[in-house]
Amino acid sequence: MRSKIAAAFIVVFAISCTRQQEEKSTEARLPVTGTWKLLSGTLIENGDTTVTDYTRDRSFIKIINDSHFAFLHHGFKNGKDSAVFAAGGGAYTLRDSTYTEHLEYCNARDWEGHDFSFTISIHNDTLVQQGTEKIAGSNVDRYNIERYVRVKTPSAETSSK
Repeated sequence: MRSKIAAAFIVVFAISCTRQQEEKSTEARLPVTGTWKLLSGTLIENGDTTVTDYTRDRSFIKIINDSHFAFLHHGFKNGKDSAVFAAGGGAYTLRDSTYTEHLEYCNARDWEGHDFSFTISIHNDTLVQQGTEKIAGSNVDRYNIERYVRVKTPSAETSSK
């Protein structure tokens, strides 16, 4: 009788471990991972709305892996007129559609150490991220809507040529 109870316990334990592993596997294959190119950004601040087209004279990408994100932003005018550059990154969490960035590194140093929570939605190759960016003790308090497109990676055949 004891051996049957022990066998049943082992089976239940094995099944629960398998389910936990399946949940972890699902989390690891999140559709948010990859490289994303920012198409447009909308900032709503103090009642004013500013829309920026990131496809014209600047480029902004966000790279997201299973645990961290990084972003790079630069202008196409080679520093003429005004130099545009920003970079940063850190860890993130994703719970359902709530994506929270913990900004560990940033060239705008007063942004470091802050958490920013956004709601994200992904449809086909488009990611929309929106939420409030607020830094206590500064003038930063705005609603940000960003629209990204997934950067297609070259196939193995193309990259080996």
